[in-house]
Amino acid sequence: MKIIADQNIYQVREAFSDMGTVVTAPGYKIGRQLLVDADILLTRSTTQVTRELLEGTPVKFVASATIGVDHVDTEFLRENCIGFAHAPGSNADSVAEYVTAALLEICVKSGRTPADLTLGIIGAGNVGSRVYRRARTLGMECVLNDPPQRALTGNEIYKTLDETLERSDIISLHVPLIESGDNATCHIVNSDFVSRMKQGAALINTSRGRVLDENSFRTVCSRLGIIVLDVFENEPAISVETLRLADIATPHIAGHSLDGKLRGTDMIYARANAFFFKRGIWDCEKCDMHLQKHIIDLSKSKNPIHDGVKKAYSIMKDDEKLRHIYSVPKDEQMKFFEELRSGYPKRLEFPHFTLLLGEHQSKEAAVLKDLRFETEVKPAAKDAAAKTV
Repeated sequence: MKIIADQNIYQVREAFSDMGTVVTAPGYKIGRQLLVDADILLTRSTTQVTRELLEGTPVKFVASATIGVDHVDTEFLRENCIGFAHAPGSNADSVAEYVTAALLEICVKSGRTPADLTLGIIGAGNVGSRVYRRARTLGMECVLNDPPQRALTGNEIYKTLDETLERSDIISLHVPLIESGDNATCHIVNSDFVSRMKQGAALINTSRGRVLDENSFRTVCSRLGIIVLDVFENEPAISVETLRLADIATPHIAGHSLDGKLRGTDMIYARANAFFFKRGIWDCEKCDMHLQKHIIDLSKSKNPIHDGVKKAYSIMKDDEKLRHIYSVPKDEQMKFFEELRSGYPKRLEFPHFTLLLGEHQSKEAAVLKDLRFETEVKPAAKDAAAKTV
């Protein structure tokens, strides 16, 4: 078989080569000309999988190594008996860890502690529920808003949007992109939404770029506090004007941990093999995500929770890299954004880090353990016999 794949799908050649010939390309460049003799299409969110793209091609199976499916015309696939798979939950921990890093940076920049702040979580699915648990671990009060879950369960833990916006010092968005209907999320963050938020409240968007109406948002965002954007409305052709308004901005990499990428590839590989009644031979357990533990000595840190998260993942380094787009000619900015994503360094999730803490840091150790770090008590009289980061 011939397999056309987004080049940003981690280990895609290694995984799918036993099924056929793998041809990779940037997601935004995958068009009909590449699919004229293709059997399988593997994408991420930058490829719009539409009737126009697929009709008349021999493609029998489509998969997206992402949690969302708003870029896929699933109805067309069903109508034409084209198999489909995606990877829900594959990068949920990665995004939750990104948000954890963002929350701690917001605390530093605002001079407040997590216990001083209330976090409003819009969307309590795979990612939102994980953000909830981590925010509670940090000591934040949380308000959940998820109308579909409220309707399904009747659980009063899910509050109205008005109550969520009124009570929250920080709003974090974790919704799928839904174009229309009672639970539409496209452009849900607009001038009206912002006007209902607390004056000076922070905003984090790691969901989809089009959840935020950038034109409307830019007119009112001055009433907000810290703005964190990982996604943009017209990726990869992002608005530099919007970028300048963000206090922290990254190139759609919140879910780009090595662990999350590998889970996504493994999930679509398994589904592809099942669809074609094949027995896969690629084993993700043998991939290089299972690296030696990184050991971080925090025994002398005055703020081991913030320092531990920052050493495991520095959100501000990703922000700094994206800001270089200001010096890039306008006609090359789209390519620059894509290259930041395709060339993103290997980022490990928190369980790959062992934090050395002093006996006096037992409270912080409990929090870090709940954030999925490994923790050890550093012997008081001698240095730990391990590599230190």
